[in-house]
Amino acid sequence: MITMKRLTVAFAAVLLPGLLAGCGILGSKKKAPTTFSPDPVVVADPAWPAVTWQLSTSLPTAPRMLDSARIAVSPEPGQFEVYKGALWARVPPEMIQDILLRTLEDSGKIPAVARQGSGISADYRLVMDVRHFEASYNEGNTNTGIPSAVVEVSAKLLHAPDQDVVGSSSFRHVQAASGSEVAQVADAFSQALGATSRELAGWILSTGQAHERRHPTGKRKP
Repeated sequence: MITMKRLTVAFAAVLLPGLLAGCGILGSKKKAPTTFSPDPVVVADPAWPAVTWQLSTSLPTAPRMLDSARIAVSPEPGQFEVYKGALWARVPPEMIQDILLRTLEDSGKIPAVARQGSGISADYRLVMDVRHFEASYNEGNTNTGIPSAVVEVSAKLLHAPDQDVVGSSSFRHVQAASGSEVAQVADAFSQALGATSRELAGWILSTGQAHERRHPTGKRKP
């Protein structure tokens, strides 16, 4: 079960009311942008295996359009714009990494998980690529005129000592917004992020544990 905290609004501003009226280049310097920080709380699945190994994660890579504080929106297939007067508090790769780390830490299923370079002795390393992180009018129920938040992440789990790829998969979630205003779209992103993080965390624990059963610590292949 995934529960959601209220989105943190860092700066007060008037939300743009229209569907595409909110799209375009960030505008006037006279008005401070509204900053959104999706903050899903992800409840661990009791069925996830408890592991004894440690994990490090590198910051996900992303296309330049998605590695930005601007909130991307796709009004038509192959087209990208941004919501005017609205920003993410963190760029999407940072959001994905932070929420996944917190999900694993809070699960109690793994002794240590940290960003790469933090100094922990990691047995496995997670590499991610952000394929989609945009509001789209081409996903979900396209007849409503309301966008959907699209989050798609490709992940590879590597065995750290030899850099063997233990498993790879992609995770895609499409969450329809409750309306066309930016705050409603941001809330849809929070839900999609929570679902993606939960699925990713379960996959990481299960995939790493399956590899451990085949190659127990101290008995790994040379």
